[in-house]
Amino acid sequence: MNDSATTRVIADEERLCRLQLAQSDNIGPATYHQLLDIYGSATEAITALPDLASGVTRGRRVRLYPRERALRDVDRTHACGGQVVTHGEPGFPLLLAETVNPPPVLFVSGDANLLLEPACAIVGSRNSSANGKRFARDVAAGLGQAGWKIVSGLARGIDTAAHEASLAQGTIAVIATGLDVNYPPENADLHARIASVGCVVSEMPPGTQPRADLFPRRNRIIAGLAAGVVVVEAAMRSGSLITARLANEIGRDVFAVPGSPFDPRSEGANKLIQDGAMLVTSPRDVLEVLERGHFYPLDTGRDIQPQLQAVSAETGHRMAVGAKAGTASRNDLVVDETHRQTILDLLGPDPVEVDVVVRESRLPSRLVQMVIMELDLTGRLERHAGQRVSLMV
Repeated sequence: MNDSATTRVIADEERLCRLQLAQSDNIGPATYHQLLDIYGSATEAITALPDLASGVTRGRRVRLYPRERALRDVDRTHACGGQVVTHGEPGFPLLLAETVNPPPVLFVSGDANLLLEPACAIVGSRNSSANGKRFARDVAAGLGQAGWKIVSGLARGIDTAAHEASLAQGTIAVIATGLDVNYPPENADLHARIASVGCVVSEMPPGTQPRADLFPRRNRIIAGLAAGVVVVEAAMRSGSLITARLANEIGRDVFAVPGSPFDPRSEGANKLIQDGAMLVTSPRDVLEVLERGHFYPLDTGRDIQPQLQAVSAETGHRMAVGAKAGTASRNDLVVDETHRQTILDLLGPDPVEVDVVVRESRLPSRLVQMVIMELDLTGRLERHAGQRVSLMV
Protein backbone atom coordinates (compact mmCIF):
# COMPACT_ATOMS: atom_id res chain seq x y z
CA MET A 1 0.00 0.00 0.00
CA ASN A 2 1.42 3.38 -0.92
CA ASP A 3 1.68 6.27 1.51
CA SER A 4 -1.13 8.28 -0.02
CA ALA A 5 -3.54 5.39 0.40
CA THR A 6 -2.44 4.91 4.01
CA THR A 7 -2.93 8.52 5.07
CA ARG A 8 -6.06 8.85 2.93
CA VAL A 9 -5.25 12.19 1.34
CA ILE A 10 -8.25 12.13 -0.95
CA ALA A 11 -8.73 13.80 -4.31
CA ASP A 12 -10.97 16.83 -4.72
CA GLU A 13 -13.47 14.77 -6.74
CA GLU A 14 -13.87 12.20 -3.96
CA ARG A 15 -14.25 14.98 -1.38
CA LEU A 16 -16.96 16.58 -3.52
CA CYS A 17 -18.80 13.25 -3.79
CA ARG A 18 -18.58 12.79 -0.02
CA LEU A 19 -20.08 16.24 0.41
CA GLN A 20 -22.93 15.30 -1.94
CA LEU A 21 -23.69 12.13 0.02
CA ALA A 22 -23.44 13.84 3.40
CA GLN A 23 -25.81 16.68 2.44
CA SER A 24 -28.46 14.49 0.83
CA ASP A 25 -31.72 14.77 2.77
CA ASN A 26 -32.27 11.03 2.97
CA ILE A 27 -28.70 10.01 3.83
CA GLY A 28 -27.84 10.37 7.50
CA PRO A 29 -24.43 9.70 9.07
CA ALA A 30 -25.15 5.99 9.68
CA THR A 31 -26.23 5.38 6.08
CA TYR A 32 -23.34 7.49 4.79
CA HIS A 33 -20.78 5.37 6.63
CA GLN A 34 -22.50 2.17 5.47
CA LEU A 35 -22.31 3.34 1.87
CA LEU A 36 -18.59 4.05 2.11
CA ASP A 37 -17.99 0.76 3.89
CA ILE A 38 -19.76 -1.21 1.17
CA TYR A 39 -18.55 0.64 -1.90
CA GLY A 40 -15.16 1.85 -0.70
CA SER A 41 -15.62 5.43 -1.92
CA ALA A 42 -18.29 8.07 -2.28
CA THR A 43 -17.68 8.12 -6.03
CA GLU A 44 -18.66 4.45 -6.35
CA ALA A 45 -21.58 4.85 -3.94
CA ILE A 46 -23.07 7.67 -6.02
CA THR A 47 -22.80 5.52 -9.13
CA ALA A 48 -24.70 2.72 -7.37
CA LEU A 49 -27.42 4.88 -5.77
CA PRO A 50 -29.95 4.85 -8.66
CA ASP A 51 -30.27 1.07 -8.48
CA LEU A 52 -29.63 0.62 -4.78
CA ALA A 53 -33.21 0.90 -3.51
CA SER A 54 -34.93 -0.27 -6.69
CA GLY A 55 -36.21 -3.37 -4.87
CA VAL A 56 -38.11 -1.29 -2.30
CA THR A 57 -41.54 -0.87 -3.84
CA ARG A 58 -42.79 1.78 -1.41
CA GLY A 59 -41.15 4.90 -0.06
CA ARG A 60 -39.59 8.05 -1.45
CA ARG A 61 -37.04 8.19 -4.23
CA VAL A 62 -33.37 8.50 -3.40
CA ARG A 63 -32.44 12.14 -4.08
CA LEU A 64 -28.77 13.03 -4.26
CA TYR A 65 -27.59 16.49 -3.23
CA PRO A 66 -26.90 18.28 -6.53
CA ARG A 67 -23.30 18.46 -7.66
CA GLU A 68 -23.72 22.15 -8.50
CA ARG A 69 -24.77 22.94 -4.93
CA ALA A 70 -21.85 20.96 -3.54
CA LEU A 71 -19.45 22.93 -5.77
CA ARG A 72 -21.05 26.16 -4.59
CA ASP A 73 -20.67 25.07 -0.95
CA VAL A 74 -16.96 24.44 -1.48
CA ASP A 75 -16.50 27.82 -3.17
CA ARG A 76 -18.36 29.65 -0.39
CA THR A 77 -16.35 27.80 2.26
CA HIS A 78 -13.09 28.86 0.61
CA ALA A 79 -14.41 32.42 0.24
CA CYS A 80 -14.73 32.75 4.03
CA GLY A 81 -11.26 31.32 4.57
CA GLY A 82 -12.44 27.81 5.35
CA GLN A 83 -11.93 24.26 4.18
CA VAL A 84 -13.94 21.05 3.91
CA VAL A 85 -12.65 18.12 6.00
CA THR A 86 -14.24 14.69 5.63
CA HIS A 87 -14.21 11.73 7.99
CA GLY A 88 -11.23 9.49 7.26
CA GLU A 89 -8.87 12.30 6.29
CA PRO A 90 -5.83 13.00 8.51
CA GLY A 91 -7.22 16.40 9.55
CA PHE A 92 -10.47 15.00 10.95
CA PRO A 93 -10.61 15.36 14.79
CA LEU A 94 -9.36 12.22 16.49
CA LEU A 95 -11.89 11.92 19.32
CA LEU A 96 -14.83 12.90 17.13
CA ALA A 97 -13.87 10.18 14.65
CA GLU A 98 -14.19 7.60 17.43
CA THR A 99 -17.85 8.38 18.18
CA VAL A 100 -20.76 6.36 16.81
CA ASN A 101 -21.66 7.60 13.33
CA PRO A 102 -19.49 10.75 13.41
CA PRO A 103 -20.32 13.69 11.13
CA PRO A 104 -19.26 12.75 7.59
CA VAL A 105 -18.18 16.27 6.71
CA LEU A 106 -16.99 19.33 8.64
CA PHE A 107 -16.71 22.89 7.40
CA VAL A 108 -13.78 24.51 9.19
CA SER A 109 -12.43 28.05 9.25
CA GLY A 110 -9.39 29.34 11.13
CA ASP A 111 -6.64 27.13 12.52
CA ALA A 112 -7.80 23.58 11.75
CA ASN A 113 -4.78 22.17 13.61
CA LEU A 114 -6.55 23.05 16.87
CA LEU A 115 -8.94 20.19 16.14
CA LEU A 116 -6.04 17.77 16.63
CA GLU A 117 -5.14 19.11 20.08
CA PRO A 118 -6.39 17.92 23.51
CA ALA A 119 -9.63 19.77 24.23
CA CYS A 120 -12.22 20.27 26.95
CA ALA A 121 -15.70 21.72 26.47
CA ILE A 122 -17.27 24.39 28.65
CA VAL A 123 -21.01 24.97 28.24
CA GLY A 124 -23.80 26.58 30.19
CA SER A 125 -26.73 28.93 30.37
CA ARG A 126 -27.31 31.69 27.85
CA ASN A 127 -28.99 33.72 30.61
CA SER A 128 -26.00 33.31 32.88
CA SER A 129 -25.19 35.08 36.12
CA ALA A 130 -22.17 37.34 36.62
CA ASN A 131 -20.61 34.72 38.91
CA GLY A 132 -21.28 31.99 36.38
CA LYS A 133 -19.51 33.89 33.62
CA ARG A 134 -16.60 34.73 35.92
CA PHE A 135 -16.19 31.06 36.85
CA ALA A 136 -16.37 30.00 33.18
CA ARG A 137 -13.58 32.47 32.40
CA ASP A 138 -11.47 31.15 35.27
CA VAL A 139 -11.86 27.52 34.16
CA ALA A 140 -11.23 28.34 30.51
CA ALA A 141 -8.12 30.36 31.32
CA GLY A 142 -6.79 27.73 33.71
CA LEU A 143 -7.27 24.87 31.27
CA GLY A 144 -5.86 26.95 28.43
CA GLN A 145 -2.70 27.77 30.38
CA ALA A 146 -2.27 24.04 31.04
CA GLY A 147 -2.35 23.29 27.29
CA TRP A 148 -5.99 22.37 26.76
CA LYS A 149 -8.05 23.90 23.96
CA ILE A 150 -11.54 25.09 24.89
CA VAL A 151 -14.59 23.94 22.93
CA SER A 152 -17.95 25.69 23.21
CA GLY A 153 -20.97 26.66 21.14
CA LEU A 154 -20.58 30.44 20.61
CA ALA A 155 -23.90 31.06 22.36
CA ARG A 156 -24.61 33.94 24.69
CA GLY A 157 -23.58 33.75 28.33
CA ILE A 158 -21.30 30.93 29.47
CA ASP A 159 -20.16 29.97 25.95
CA THR A 160 -19.16 33.54 25.18
CA ALA A 161 -17.23 33.88 28.44
CA ALA A 162 -15.36 30.61 27.83
CA HIS A 163 -14.38 31.61 24.29
CA GLU A 164 -13.23 35.09 25.28
CA ALA A 165 -11.03 33.75 28.09
CA SER A 166 -9.37 31.17 25.85
CA LEU A 167 -8.77 33.15 22.66
CA ALA A 168 -5.05 33.47 23.33
CA GLN A 169 -4.55 29.79 24.21
CA GLY A 170 -6.79 28.31 21.53
CA THR A 171 -10.58 28.16 21.36
CA ILE A 172 -12.91 26.14 19.11
CA ALA A 173 -16.43 27.36 18.37
CA VAL A 174 -18.89 24.74 17.13
CA ILE A 175 -21.85 26.41 15.47
CA ALA A 176 -25.22 25.21 14.19
CA THR A 177 -25.26 27.53 11.18
CA GLY A 178 -23.07 27.96 8.12
CA LEU A 179 -19.59 29.40 8.64
CA ASP A 180 -20.73 32.65 7.02
CA VAL A 181 -23.78 33.16 9.27
CA ASN A 182 -23.41 35.10 12.53
CA TYR A 183 -25.59 33.72 15.30
CA PRO A 184 -26.33 35.16 17.73
CA PRO A 185 -25.85 38.48 15.91
CA GLU A 186 -24.21 40.17 18.92
CA ASN A 187 -21.37 37.64 18.72
CA ALA A 188 -20.43 38.56 15.16
CA ASP A 189 -17.19 40.20 16.29
CA LEU A 190 -16.28 37.23 18.52
CA HIS A 191 -17.06 34.87 15.63
CA ALA A 192 -14.65 36.80 13.43
CA ARG A 193 -11.91 36.83 16.08
CA ILE A 194 -12.19 33.08 16.63
CA ALA A 195 -12.05 32.48 12.87
CA SER A 196 -8.87 34.57 12.84
CA VAL A 197 -6.92 33.14 15.79
CA GLY A 198 -8.96 30.08 16.80
CA CYS A 199 -11.17 27.63 14.94
CA VAL A 200 -14.83 27.66 13.89
CA VAL A 201 -16.50 24.34 13.01
CA SER A 202 -19.87 23.50 11.49
CA GLU A 203 -21.54 20.42 10.10
CA MET A 204 -23.76 22.60 7.94
CA PRO A 205 -22.85 24.18 4.58
CA PRO A 206 -22.40 27.94 4.16
CA GLY A 207 -25.60 29.92 4.15
CA THR A 208 -27.42 27.64 6.62
CA GLN A 209 -29.58 29.73 8.94
CA PRO A 210 -30.30 28.78 12.59
CA ARG A 211 -33.01 26.16 13.14
CA ALA A 212 -34.06 24.48 16.36
CA ASP A 213 -33.26 20.98 15.09
CA LEU A 214 -29.65 21.90 14.27
CA PHE A 215 -28.56 22.74 17.83
CA PRO A 216 -28.70 19.18 19.22
CA ARG A 217 -26.58 18.12 16.25
CA ARG A 218 -24.14 20.90 17.13
CA ASN A 219 -24.10 19.69 20.74
CA ARG A 220 -23.07 16.16 19.76
CA ILE A 221 -20.02 17.60 17.97
CA ILE A 222 -19.08 19.64 21.04
CA ALA A 223 -19.26 16.47 23.15
CA GLY A 224 -17.37 14.43 20.56
CA LEU A 225 -14.47 16.87 20.19
CA ALA A 226 -13.71 17.03 23.91
CA ALA A 227 -12.20 14.67 26.46
CA GLY A 228 -14.48 16.25 29.06
CA VAL A 229 -17.44 18.62 29.34
CA VAL A 230 -17.78 21.22 32.11
CA VAL A 231 -21.33 22.48 32.76
CA VAL A 232 -21.23 25.80 34.59
CA GLU A 233 -24.90 26.80 34.77
CA ALA A 234 -27.82 24.98 33.18
CA ALA A 235 -31.57 24.83 33.65
CA MET A 236 -33.27 21.44 33.85
CA ARG A 237 -34.31 21.55 30.20
CA SER A 238 -31.36 22.96 28.31
CA GLY A 239 -28.96 22.26 25.50
CA SER A 240 -26.11 22.10 28.01
CA LEU A 241 -27.66 19.05 29.65
CA ILE A 242 -28.07 17.47 26.22
CA THR A 243 -24.34 18.00 25.64
CA ALA A 244 -23.54 16.48 29.04
CA ARG A 245 -25.75 13.47 28.33
CA LEU A 246 -24.16 12.92 24.93
CA ALA A 247 -20.70 13.19 26.49
CA ASN A 248 -21.59 10.62 29.13
CA GLU A 249 -22.96 8.24 26.48
CA ILE A 250 -19.66 8.22 24.62
CA GLY A 251 -17.59 7.80 27.76
CA ARG A 252 -16.27 11.33 28.17
CA ASP A 253 -15.75 12.96 31.58
CA VAL A 254 -18.63 15.15 32.76
CA PHE A 255 -18.08 17.95 35.30
CA ALA A 256 -20.59 20.31 36.86
CA VAL A 257 -20.32 23.48 38.93
CA PRO A 258 -22.65 23.50 41.96
CA GLY A 259 -24.95 26.45 42.45
CA SER A 260 -27.64 27.83 44.72
CA PRO A 261 -30.71 25.59 45.03
CA PHE A 262 -32.77 28.77 44.74
CA ASP A 263 -31.37 29.65 41.29
CA PRO A 264 -33.12 27.79 38.42
CA ARG A 265 -29.98 28.28 36.35
CA SER A 266 -28.21 25.85 38.68
CA GLU A 267 -30.87 23.14 38.80
CA GLY A 268 -29.42 21.22 35.86
CA ALA A 269 -25.82 21.34 37.08
CA ASN A 270 -26.84 20.32 40.60
CA LYS A 271 -28.83 17.40 39.18
CA LEU A 272 -25.80 16.30 37.16
CA ILE A 273 -23.75 16.17 40.37
CA GLN A 274 -26.49 14.11 42.04
CA ASP A 275 -26.35 11.74 39.06
CA GLY A 276 -22.59 11.28 39.31
CA ALA A 277 -20.96 14.17 37.47
CA MET A 278 -17.71 15.38 39.03
CA LEU A 279 -18.11 18.47 41.20
CA VAL A 280 -15.99 21.45 40.15
CA THR A 281 -14.92 24.32 42.37
CA SER A 282 -11.71 25.30 40.55
CA PRO A 283 -9.83 24.61 37.29
CA ARG A 284 -7.61 22.19 39.23
CA ASP A 285 -10.59 19.87 39.81
CA VAL A 286 -10.93 19.46 36.05
CA LEU A 287 -7.22 19.26 35.30
CA GLU A 288 -6.63 16.51 37.86
CA VAL A 289 -9.05 14.28 35.98
CA LEU A 290 -8.06 15.25 32.44
CA GLU A 291 -4.36 14.88 33.13
CA ARG A 292 -4.81 11.27 34.16
CA GLY A 293 -4.58 10.73 30.43
CA HIS A 294 -7.84 8.86 29.86
CA PHE A 295 -7.79 10.19 26.30
CA TYR A 296 -4.58 12.19 26.01
CA PRO A 297 -1.47 11.68 28.15
CA LEU A 298 -1.08 15.45 28.23
CA ASP A 299 2.39 16.77 27.71
CA THR A 300 2.23 20.26 26.31
CA GLY A 301 5.66 19.80 24.75
CA ARG A 302 5.00 16.48 23.09
CA ASP A 303 4.31 15.89 19.43
CA ILE A 304 0.91 14.21 19.04
CA GLN A 305 1.28 13.83 15.27
CA PRO A 306 2.66 10.24 15.41
CA GLN A 307 -0.44 9.10 17.29
CA LEU A 308 -2.71 10.94 14.87
CA GLN A 309 -0.88 9.49 11.89
CA ALA A 310 -1.23 6.01 13.34
CA VAL A 311 -4.98 6.46 13.74
CA SER A 312 -5.23 7.94 10.24
CA ALA A 313 -3.22 5.05 8.86
CA GLU A 314 -5.53 2.50 10.47
CA THR A 315 -8.62 4.34 9.22
CA GLY A 316 -7.04 4.65 5.81
CA HIS A 317 -6.21 0.95 5.75
CA ARG A 318 -9.80 -0.03 6.47
CA MET A 319 -11.10 2.36 3.82
CA ALA A 320 -8.53 1.24 1.28
CA VAL A 321 -9.53 -2.37 1.82
CA GLY A 322 -13.12 -1.30 1.30
CA ALA A 323 -12.17 0.47 -1.92
CA LYS A 324 -10.70 -2.77 -3.22
CA ALA A 325 -13.25 -5.21 -1.86
CA GLY A 326 -16.38 -3.12 -1.33
CA THR A 327 -17.85 -3.40 -4.82
CA ALA A 328 -17.16 -7.10 -4.98
CA SER A 329 -18.83 -7.58 -1.58
CA ARG A 330 -21.88 -5.66 -2.79
CA ASN A 331 -22.09 -7.74 -5.96
CA ASP A 332 -21.93 -10.91 -3.86
CA LEU A 333 -25.00 -9.81 -1.92
CA VAL A 334 -28.14 -11.03 -3.65
CA VAL A 335 -31.06 -9.30 -1.94
CA ASP A 336 -34.43 -10.64 -3.04
CA GLU A 337 -38.03 -10.06 -1.96
CA THR A 338 -37.94 -13.02 0.42
CA HIS A 339 -35.05 -11.44 2.32
CA ARG A 340 -36.74 -8.05 2.40
CA GLN A 341 -40.01 -9.49 3.67
CA THR A 342 -38.24 -11.51 6.35
CA ILE A 343 -36.58 -8.35 7.67
CA LEU A 344 -39.73 -6.24 7.33
CA ASP A 345 -41.66 -8.80 9.38
CA LEU A 346 -39.13 -8.38 12.19
CA LEU A 347 -39.40 -4.59 12.19
CA GLY A 348 -42.20 -2.48 13.54
CA PRO A 349 -42.91 0.91 15.14
CA ASP A 350 -40.99 -0.02 18.31
CA PRO A 351 -37.17 0.32 18.10
CA VAL A 352 -35.20 -2.92 17.92
CA GLU A 353 -31.44 -3.50 17.89
CA VAL A 354 -30.02 -4.34 14.48
CA ASP A 355 -28.12 -7.26 16.04
CA VAL A 356 -31.44 -8.73 17.16
CA VAL A 357 -32.79 -8.48 13.61
CA VAL A 358 -29.69 -10.25 12.31
CA ARG A 359 -30.03 -13.02 14.88
CA GLU A 360 -33.76 -13.56 14.39
CA SER A 361 -33.63 -13.40 10.58
CA ARG A 362 -30.74 -15.90 10.40
CA LEU A 363 -29.49 -13.90 7.42
CA PRO A 364 -25.93 -12.62 6.86
CA SER A 365 -25.27 -9.40 8.75
CA ARG A 366 -24.22 -7.50 5.63
CA LEU A 367 -27.42 -8.54 3.84
CA VAL A 368 -29.52 -7.26 6.76
CA GLN A 369 -27.52 -4.02 6.80
CA MET A 370 -28.12 -3.63 3.06
CA VAL A 371 -31.89 -3.98 3.41
CA ILE A 372 -31.93 -1.60 6.38
CA MET A 373 -29.96 0.91 4.31
CA GLU A 374 -32.44 0.56 1.43
CA LEU A 375 -35.34 1.23 3.80
CA ASP A 376 -33.48 4.22 5.28
CA LEU A 377 -32.74 5.71 1.87
CA THR A 378 -36.39 5.48 0.86
CA GLY A 379 -37.65 7.06 4.08
CA ARG A 380 -39.26 3.95 5.56
CA LEU A 381 -36.87 3.55 8.49
CA GLU A 382 -36.07 5.59 11.57
CA ARG A 383 -32.77 5.20 13.43
CA HIS A 384 -32.48 5.46 17.21
CA ALA A 385 -29.71 5.55 19.79
CA GLY A 386 -28.00 2.29 20.63
CA GLN A 387 -27.96 0.97 17.04
CA ARG A 388 -31.73 0.50 17.08
CA VAL A 389 -34.15 0.94 14.19
CA SER A 390 -37.91 1.05 13.65
CA LEU A 391 -40.30 1.27 10.71
CA MET A 392 -41.91 4.60 9.94
CA VAL A 393 -45.67 4.40 10.31
